Amino acid sequence: MWQGAARYPDPSVQALDKSFEKYCQRLAAVELLFTGCRWAEGPVWFGDARCLLWSDIPNNRILRWDEETGATTAYRKPSNFANGNTRDRQGRLLTCEHGTRRVTRTEYDGSITVLIDRFEGKRLNSPNDVVCRSDDSIWFTDPPFGISNDYEGDRSESELPANVYRVDSSTGKATVVASDIKGPNGLAFSPDERTLYIVEGRETPRRLLAFEVIRDGNRLGKRRIFAVADDGGALDGFRCDEDGNLWCGWGMGSAELDGVVVFSQAGERIGRIALPERCANLCFGGRRRNRLFMAASRSVYSLYVNTRGCV
Repeated sequence: MWQGAARYPDPSVQALDKSFEKYCQRLAAVELLFTGCRWAEGPVWFGDARCLLWSDIPNNRILRWDEETGATTAYRKPSNFANGNTRDRQGRLLTCEHGTRRVTRTEYDGSITVLIDRFEGKRLNSPNDVVCRSDDSIWFTDPPFGISNDYEGDRSESELPANVYRVDSSTGKATVVASDIKGPNGLAFSPDERTLYIVEGRETPRRLLAFEVIRDGNRLGKRRIFAVADDGGALDGFRCDEDGNLWCGWGMGSAELDGVVVFSQAGERIGRIALPERCANLCFGGRRRNRLFMAASRSVYSLYVNTRGCV
């Protein structure tokens, strides 16, 4: 059974470069919040409710952890094999669903609005991860991971390529913004929204790509390779902090890889958080957005850090 650090500073928080030391909260340690999932994914923080939601994909549910009581309960079951989650600029839950092959919005009254389930008359594959830009547009990846087996969805044939889409908030029109990525997975904007980062999950080794966002915010321009998981780590979901560093879910292959790897804006590895399980995805939350929540295989962990996540 995993045991947290017995004393400060927590040795699982490792500076790979001196620049990472200022982001380490020396009087904080990795905490286990919940265990009992089959595959934890898509954490999202609700500050107004002081709770964390995340997906347990094979168990077909979204779970809710309450900051005040520490209790974990079922938020939605069945969840249509929900994967990635985020909030829109009005605070509503956006969810990628494998089972229904769609992206939905949960309204204030709890009703669910389907934002997109088809493109040009064809069914989406299995929307994976989703982000919302400051212009209210919704961007999501659509690899076939959730329809490739009966574990995280329902096995089926792809009708569309594995695209990355943008949905316009005012018209509801969807456009393909990237179509030549092998298995698009996690995605996030830089703090200034001039760059969109996308994980290429079916490249070997996995890569993190950086795309220029064209000034009108509707299209992507030049792309470059930002980072490569050349240690064999299964780079998955990630988020940016206020300084533009990328906190990335990591693991698979060997226990030494499991946890979180932090990249600087220059694409250099500067820090690592060792976990006893592979981390699939993460988000920032807490009162000051300085608490990192990590969805890691069967469990969810947290760590206070000395930076804040960008929205």
